[in-house]
Amino acid sequence: MKITLNGKEHSLDQTITITDLLASLGLVDKPAVVELNKQALFPREYSEVTLSENDSVEIIAISAGG
Repeated sequence: MKITLNGKEHSLDQTITITDLLASLGLVDKPAVVELNKQALFPREYSEVTLSENDSVEIIAISAGG
């Protein structure tokens, strides 16, 4: 299955949730904003929403700095 992740094609071996995707990217324990098909998701939805063929996902990891 193919999705678009942050503007680039990304292949997945199986249907996964947003939580699974964040885990595969090393972002599961980091604050992040996730947009699926141009709609922002609440963090409580990450484990419930599964990705489908041709979905578009934008992930913005939030980090503090100075």
